[in-house]
Amino acid sequence: MEHRNRVGTVEKAVDVLQYLHEAGVPRGVTAIGRGLGLPKATAHRLLKTLGRRGLVERDDAGRYRPGIALVALGLGVIEREPVVAAARPVLEAEAERIGETIFLAGARGGRLFVLDKCEGSSFLRAAPRIGSEVPLHATAVGKVYLALAADQVQRDEAAPAYTDRTLLADALDDDLARVAERGWAQNREEWIPGLAGLAAPVYARGRVVASIAASGAAARAEVWGPDAIEPLIRAAREIGARLEGTT
Repeated sequence: MEHRNRVGTVEKAVDVLQYLHEAGVPRGVTAIGRGLGLPKATAHRLLKTLGRRGLVERDDAGRYRPGIALVALGLGVIEREPVVAAARPVLEAEAERIGETIFLAGARGGRLFVLDKCEGSSFLRAAPRIGSEVPLHATAVGKVYLALAADQVQRDEAAPAYTDRTLLADALDDDLARVAERGWAQNREEWIPGLAGLAAPVYARGRVVASIAASGAAARAEVWGPDAIEPLIRAAREIGARLEGTT
């Protein structure tokens, strides 16, 4: 019984951290308890424990947000990712070259996460943040995995339409067939209005280990056309070569 109670407490604490991460803004104890279906006293006890470890912290209004210790833990995980270390200088060079945000995404546990990103000089700072999960069907990096490494991800047949341009069902299948044929993917406002992008797979030893993407304002059509993909493909190949130690 004691073991089950301890596991339940850990799960609730993780739920609190996930809730604060997804909220994006500080939340009070009452809001956290209500959002997770927890008694206020339970939420307060969990927050107090997490606070002692630096996993949550309070703002001037007494509301809670993710703490600096989470940043340290997250950076520790990222720094141990070989593909992140191999990709970092390439991401920086690409971001400087085109002035847009460059992402590195990878599959973990059947889902897709942002492993690293570099901001360009463009006024638009493309979401999401490092460590965030991204949808498979509505992003260029996601479509790279669905088309070229489907065994590494879990496709959601009931995936939502984020915008009126989101491809679903047969339309998505047709697009994935094009991605498989040409070896790269495109996204035009399918996830976030006003945001477009291109993505190419990173291969190492014959397997997709990540996807590199450029994202920015959809209005800059010249950045997101077929002519723009070749430098990104070269960047992906360079990352793969660095991973394999052949560059």
